[in-house]
Amino acid sequence: MNFRVGSLRLRIAVIYALLFAAAFGAVIMVASGGIEAYAARVISRDMAANADVFEEILELRAREMRAQADVLSGDFGFRKAVALGDNLTIESALDSLKARAGVPEAFVVEASGAIIGDARALSAKERRGLFQALSNGESAGIVTVSDNPASAVAAPIQLPDLAGWLVLAEPLTKSALTSLSELSAIPLESRIVAANKLPQNITVTSDTSPIERSEDGERILYRASALPSLSGSMKPVLLLRHSLSEALSEYRPLIWLLALLGVIGVCATIVLGWLIARGITRPIAKLDAAAQRVADGHHAFVNVRSRDEVGRLATSFNTMIEAIHDRERKISHIALHDILTDLPNRKLFTEQLNSALARMTNGKRVAVCYLDLDNFKLINDTSGHPAGDAVLKEIARRLTSFMPGAVVSRQGGDEFAVMIADIEADEDMLGHAEQLFHCFDEPVMIGRQQVPINASIGISCSPDDGTEAETLIKNADLALYRAKQEGKAGYQFFEQAMDDAARRRRQLELDLRIALSEGQFELYFQPLYSLSEERLVGFESLLRWHHPQRGMVSPAEFIPLAEETGLIIPIGEWVIREACRQAAQWPERLRVAVNVSSIQFKSTNLQNAILQALAQSGLEPSLLEVEITESVFIADIDQTLDLLHKLRSLGVRISLDDFGTGYSSLSYLRSFPFDKIKIDRSFVTDLDQGTGASAIIRAITTLAGALGMETLAEGVEAEDQIESLRREGCQQVQGFWYSRPVPGGEVGRIVSRLGDPGARMQSVA
Repeated sequence: MNFRVGSLRLRIAVIYALLFAAAFGAVIMVASGGIEAYAARVISRDMAANADVFEEILELRAREMRAQADVLSGDFGFRKAVALGDNLTIESALDSLKARAGVPEAFVVEASGAIIGDARALSAKERRGLFQALSNGESAGIVTVSDNPASAVAAPIQLPDLAGWLVLAEPLTKSALTSLSELSAIPLESRIVAANKLPQNITVTSDTSPIERSEDGERILYRASALPSLSGSMKPVLLLRHSLSEALSEYRPLIWLLALLGVIGVCATIVLGWLIARGITRPIAKLDAAAQRVADGHHAFVNVRSRDEVGRLATSFNTMIEAIHDRERKISHIALHDILTDLPNRKLFTEQLNSALARMTNGKRVAVCYLDLDNFKLINDTSGHPAGDAVLKEIARRLTSFMPGAVVSRQGGDEFAVMIADIEADEDMLGHAEQLFHCFDEPVMIGRQQVPINASIGISCSPDDGTEAETLIKNADLALYRAKQEGKAGYQFFEQAMDDAARRRRQLELDLRIALSEGQFELYFQPLYSLSEERLVGFESLLRWHHPQRGMVSPAEFIPLAEETGLIIPIGEWVIREACRQAAQWPERLRVAVNVSSIQFKSTNLQNAILQALAQSGLEPSLLEVEITESVFIADIDQTLDLLHKLRSLGVRISLDDFGTGYSSLSYLRSFPFDKIKIDRSFVTDLDQGTGASAIIRAITTLAGALGMETLAEGVEAEDQIESLRREGCQQVQGFWYSRPVPGGEVGRIVSRLGDPGARMQSVA
């Protein structure tokens, strides 16, 4: 038999055995308890019956002695001897009575309490107690003779008045009590003891049920019944003792027999349960083995012909396995293919690329082309995602059709990858690149509308650009990134410089994150001077980065990366907090201007960041000036205007930076009433070039004045520029002529210097 641990067959057999053992054990316990209860009832009944027999025997003996005593006490001669006090005659009659009645003790108790006869065995206390009992009318009971209990009877002596009592006493010795015990059906020990000398917890009761005690590990039954007393020293009790343990030991063989039958029954149940379990579990074992084969990746079929539940389970199992295999095939296909285009996905493409690289021989090359559709998001935004899906399907069809020998994959979104294997080493890759470009010659039809589609392509080749799939894909992606930077709708081959630039970019991004967490940023401030009021009106805050190894990093280098990675949001929030904190400590009510990136402006937390900065610093909202460029309007004009109005409602001033460089600045002026317009430095630089810059500046200041807006010119570096700007109506200026950007600690010096009229016109460039 297969007794594999944990098997269902073994568990069923064990459960059968345990159930039988539990049931038979309960039977044995009930039987044992029943036997014990029955034995206790029989013994209780026998003890009660024997107590009654003892009492009847004592009473019968007492009647016999009483009859003998009555004969003598009624004899005329005896009464005459008592009346005359003839003690010799009395004692002679008593000796004759003892011999005739067979009792060892006989004496006369006079009415005065005196005793005639041999009563030396009675103690003085016992005599007093006897006299008291006789005086109270008692005629039979137990007395103590020579410290032993004795059965005594008394017959009154009438002359005719009561002259005393004739008393007969027969000792109840241990041998006499043993003789009485032999009359019992069960082995009993009988004693007559005083009530105050009973064993602990044993009391005299009229109940026939004995009292059980444990003595030295043995169960003992006691029964105590009161006896009549003629004694002055004790209250006699008949105490019967019986060993229950010895009585129950006679039933022990029966219990052992029951236990033996139970063991035999358990063994038989195990065998029977095993046979039943084997019949039940054999088809289940087949199912288990089949499931194991399926788990190991093999196909399995269970041949179970029964029509019961197990047979139906096997049929369902076979159906389920077929369904699983079918689903696995579908899942495997889905896991390795793009759902929309049914092209290989990134995982399968990488596997196929690795396989092609492993097969590549000397003199051959493998090329990876990464494609990204230009402005695809615009199609989704304007025509909807179904239109975008249709475009992706069409591009997938064209790539597959135009590149029949290549592996085409959709990498995700609007990105595709093409692998071209077995390219000759001297073959020109430009032909393949041009062939890819032909896929986009014709526009894609979306409904009845023709949509022109262009793509940027990055190309890497093995072995020159890498011998591993991940390296080739990464380098093709870098080339694609360069193609996007070069103006889209073109292709670029990978160059090592691209990887170096990407590596530097990744390091710079890492350093940016460290700079933000370690506080490497610092704010510099450049004064904003009012020409119309001839005074300092504020400062523009400018972000500077002190790199621990590279020194000062140009904002033109790290700001675009911060915007691209999203780090500009936490950096910009820090700039707002720090600018407000320092401005709140300046000696005069000077404004502080903060540039806000279009990326930061789109974040939902900008308003809260400004509120928190103002609350924490205590700076008046009117002293904070937020500078934006027209790029913030490109994504969502309505949302941008809504946020600008909310900031204005806080009391914050809004400036439009780099005015005149965009193509729609005038429309923004009409949409929102800015507080200030900042004229781009390119117009200030061209003032002395005769290019019409003066006319443009004059137009801007006139327009701003009509709209109630201030104007500020950036990049002022010469005195003649100041005079020209003053003539053209520009109200404020900013540039090196007044001061280069300085750290926050030097703001006080700038305030003092620009407050001196003699120093206002001195260049510090």
